[in-house]
Amino acid sequence: MTPARMFRIAAASAVLLLAGCASSHILTGTPRAPIDPAQVRVYYGAPGVPYEEVALLETSSGAFTYGEQNKTNAVMRKLREEAASLGANGILFQGTADGYGGGGVSVGAGGGRIGGRGFSSAGVGVNISPRQKEGRGVAIYLPHPPPEQAAPPAPAPVPEED
Repeated sequence: MTPARMFRIAAASAVLLLAGCASSHILTGTPRAPIDPAQVRVYYGAPGVPYEEVALLETSSGAFTYGEQNKTNAVMRKLREEAASLGANGILFQGTADGYGGGGVSVGAGGGRIGGRGFSSAGVGVNISPRQKEGRGVAIYLPHPPPEQAAPPAPAPVPEED
């Protein structure tokens, strides 16, 4: 196999690997012009005002995202980006789950005989890619979004005892 052919195969494999990390959606309503992902609000329950469903969303954290918080942040960022690309200004968050993959170790050995000569071989393979986190939500459009909740007041200072 020529080096150029090996390079093409490796490049195609990388594209397929990265495509597996993409977000997807199924349209259930009318998409609008894209907006900034920072304008997309996440709702963990019904927002309390009328809204239109735009699409069902699914995404994953990516093949090389380490740490639970980083995985969750990646899922939320990708859900917002996908919703924003459809013009949705909200997401009804449906949750996350651990996806496929994860690290592992494989060991193999073999032997044989060619032309009167015997040979043996052994190998060890290690997969260090973490288990992905998958997330789901419903992209929604709210014509009149509710006002953002104000931050709760800071707790009163505790008096010091002498």
